[in-house]
Amino acid sequence: MRFLYKNFEIPMNITSAIIRFIKSGFPIEGGQKRYPVWVVSFLTISTFLFSHDIVANPVKWHPGHYYTILGHGKNDLKYMTQVYEELKATPALRGIQIRYFWAELETAKGVYDFTSIDQRLAELAAIGKRLVIQVQTKSFVPKVELVPAYLKASEYDGGAFAYSSYGTTALRGYNIALWNPQVHDRLVELFKAMGERYNSHPYFEGIGMIETAYGEPIASQPAHQMSKFYDNLLSVHQKMRSFFPNTMTIQEVNYPTSILVSFVGKLKEMGTALSGPDVFKDEPGLNRNTRNAPRGIYNFYPELSGIIPLAPQVMHKNYMNTRNDGAGNVPTISEIFAFARDNLKSNYIFWTRNPEYYSKVLELLNEPDIAKDPFGGLRSVCPSAYTSCVD
Repeated sequence: MRFLYKNFEIPMNITSAIIRFIKSGFPIEGGQKRYPVWVVSFLTISTFLFSHDIVANPVKWHPGHYYTILGHGKNDLKYMTQVYEELKATPALRGIQIRYFWAELETAKGVYDFTSIDQRLAELAAIGKRLVIQVQTKSFVPKVELVPAYLKASEYDGGAFAYSSYGTTALRGYNIALWNPQVHDRLVELFKAMGERYNSHPYFEGIGMIETAYGEPIASQPAHQMSKFYDNLLSVHQKMRSFFPNTMTIQEVNYPTSILVSFVGKLKEMGTALSGPDVFKDEPGLNRNTRNAPRGIYNFYPELSGIIPLAPQVMHKNYMNTRNDGAGNVPTISEIFAFARDNLKSNYIFWTRNPEYYSKVLELLNEPDIAKDPFGGLRSVCPSAYTSCVD
């Protein structure tokens, strides 16, 4: 193991020795301070380290390619056995991302069930692979239980609101009522419990939240409600950084474009990774960069390269077309990879394990140039928002 201070590597044994020595209170022998030989060389380094809080808060840093597994498979032995075999056979796959709805993790108020996470984490650690968790606070299937049952009470504004796709009135799914301060507080408590359990685990690589797109509320809402939603979302992330000081925290960002400058700026300040739910090379709204309209989210990635982690998601539809409306082209896996690597400057790529396409993803990741690189051709420098990284 080693600490990374930007591009400067500090071997773990030296760092541990410095820590032990400083904690010892500078031992005194015969009435005089007696310094071991190595201290003469490394005392200056230790002062530098501790003045910058490097040793206290290194962030686990294992950039590269990750699977995002299908939701129904995360607790299916046959499915997961196949996933693990593919991980072991593909060095460029560094781990997996698993999504959980809030209701799956909090079964009653303050009662948490992390059994599934514990089991998957233990299995991954046994084969040297890593786990990223996404807590889903938005559903795209109306029948899904999104939030714990207790949140459906009036004091929580029902816990969630129904939304449709823009331009329609048909029920698409639910998003959480995050404008409500009590919903905010309960979500913070969930992340607090998860931080206490997983922040220090060496194979727990990251934790994130689903896309920022609000959805079109089916029932009318006060004008200020959406603004409060995003204020509280940033507040939750600020708390997450304190609960996970040694772990990457992640936010998917896509829409609304009107908030992006301020919202992404706040993520940058707190050191939260920028992700997105799609890699659409030709999607107009994501790529937009004109004078008369807010810029699309893809324009922010290059500006943040080397500052915060960049971790886009390749979703089902991204394999099928370069645009969400299907008006683009059918991309190759190599084209998706090249766009995420070169245009989005990715540190991490999360590849959805789509049954029709994952074999092509594995084929790409096993190409010699990618397979021999621990980072799979992606940017690996420790982000400047982190005091230091540890691998």
